[in-house]
Order: sequence, then C-alpha cells, then structure tokens
Amino acid sequence: MKTAWFAACALITVAPAAHAADYALLGPSFGKGAVAPALSEQIISRATANLERPPGAIPHAHTEGTLPGKGIREISIKAREDQPIVLNFAIAYRLTGDRKFLDATARYLENWADIYQISFNPIDETGFDTLLMATDLTESDLPAPIRAKVDAFWRKMAVGYLDAMDAGPKNAETNWQSHRIKLATMAAFQTGDVKVIDRARKAYQKQVGVNLYADGSTFDFHERDALHYVTYNLDPLLMAVLSAKAHGQDWYSWKSPAGSSLPHSLDWLTAFATGQKVHIEFANSKIQFDRDRAGAGQKEYAPHPWDVGNGVSTYTLASLADPKFLALRDELVTKTGRRPPVWAEILRASQPLAR
Repeated sequence: MKTAWFAACALITVAPAAHAADYALLGPSFGKGAVAPALSEQIISRATANLERPPGAIPHAHTEGTLPGKGIREISIKAREDQPIVLNFAIAYRLTGDRKFLDATARYLENWADIYQISFNPIDETGFDTLLMATDLTESDLPAPIRAKVDAFWRKMAVGYLDAMDAGPKNAETNWQSHRIKLATMAAFQTGDVKVIDRARKAYQKQVGVNLYADGSTFDFHERDALHYVTYNLDPLLMAVLSAKAHGQDWYSWKSPAGSSLPHSLDWLTAFATGQKVHIEFANSKIQFDRDRAGAGQKEYAPHPWDVGNGVSTYTLASLADPKFLALRDELVTKTGRRPPVWAEILRASQPLAR
C-alpha cells in the first residue's frame, strides 16, 4: 500500500496537501471542471477511433543522436505513437466513466510495463510522462495485477533515474538532466514514497543551480545557441514543478544561492517570445551533431529565426505554475495557431484558482 501523503507532509511539504500522494500530476479533481463540449467531443471521438488499435510496446526505444532513416529511430518513433493515444484513452475515461476507455488504457499500460526495458536515457524516454498521467487517471480502477505491474515500473523508473544522477556527472548540466528530473519527479510522486520524492526535490534544486544562470539564460542556450533548447530544458523542469504543486509543494519559486531560478529564466525568455528580441537558431552551436542534422536535411537545425510557436507549450506549463504568464500564453496561441496540450487545458479548467 502506498505511503499516505499526510505522512509525507510532516517531512517535506511547504504547504498542506489536499490529496494522497499516489499520482504524478493529474489528481482527483482533473476533469471535474467545465470542459468545453467541443474539446470533450474531440477527445472521446479520438479515443473511440483507436479502441481496436493494438498497443505497440517495444523492448528498447532509441532516437537520441540518430539521423532520419536509421532503423531503430523509425521503429521507436512508430512505437511512440502509443503515448498520446493512451493518455487520450485515460482522459476519455475520466470524462465519461465508460469502462471501455479504462480497459483500453489498462491494455496499453500493461503492454508497456511487460515489454519495455527502461534504458534511463531521458531523451528516449521523455514521452513516458504521458503514460504516467494515464496512470494517474485510471490507477484506482485498474485490475490489481495490472496496477501492481505499473506501480513496480514507475518505482523502477524513479529510483533508477535518481541513482543515475547520483552516480556521476554525465550530461549533468544539460537539458538531458532536466528530462531525467521530470521523469524521476513524476514517477516519485506516483509511488508516494516520501524518501524518493525528497531525493527528486534535491535533484531539481541542484539542476536549477547548474543549468539556469543568474541572468536568466541557460547552459543549453550557450552550448547550442538555440532557444529551441531553452524551451526543451524549461518544459521538463516545469513538469516537475507542476507535479510538486499538485501535492502542495512549491518548487517553482526556489532560487539557487547564485540567484538562478525557473521564474527568472521564464522572464528572460519572454523578450524573445514577445518579439522584443530575435534570435537566429543554431548559428554558433558548439555541438557537431546539430550541423550533422542540418546537413541530413533537418532544416530546423540549420540557422533560422526562432519560431515563437515553440513557446506555446512552455508558457502553457508556466501559466499553470504562475498565472502571470497566462496572457503571454494566450497571445502566442493567437499569433501562431498552435494549441496547448489538451491535458493542460483540462487541468486549468479543473483548477480555477490557477487561472
């Protein structure tokens, strides 16, 4: 039985928690607010269309450092099509209570828990946040044997990533580490183990201290010369922050002794998101692979002006942590036509105080 959240409160929270700590991010209130009928219909329609689709878990998924046309890359991309599908099943279940969507979610979660072998490469595995959120929305109703498998999978992921971060400095200052922290944090809260959660909090704070700079810029920006890698770094840190916030903990406002913080870096990026500043991506990247990808035809890695649409996801997540960013999120959505993640919009509707 998972550790009750009220036991955790005495150790590590900075504000009282309202729910048991047995979910990564999407708690009991998710889907209880007013969901736009058109959005609800879209979710249910997509879920229904995929009900007969079989899950496609593979033992190993790998795309990091690969170029288009590589076999493992294409196989992995195909397998990852499961990730948004299983989350959509779970959201449909939460919105409707229809067990056919629960059964579909259970089928996919069990398939991945049975077959996939965690590599602890966070770039390859960053999309597992969708499976974590799908677990959030269905766990209490999963058949006991499937729930046991899934719980064991998430515990292995949380502890394994934290152990990897403790073991050595590989990629310790890059976005790589931020994605490890996202997965470790979300999986830690899913286990409800207060010791694992506390380890994740300390890892988050360490990363803020080495990856984010006091002027608001990031290690990745100076290494890759790309705002693409700023958002790719801030997004996973924001997911960790939102996971903590769902359990009454404020990681967002923490500031390192050097003066770096997540709010400060989001403010720094704002000048580019609003168009006050313009940046040419990858013009002076220190990473040869960026040039290799551009040479292989991936134009997004050749020098070009940053696409502000890349900031929609970042400021959607930021607005859930800090309402002051909601106006900028809305401006970017209007300007670019890109839509925020569906789960984030429903979470906002479920938490009116976050508006």
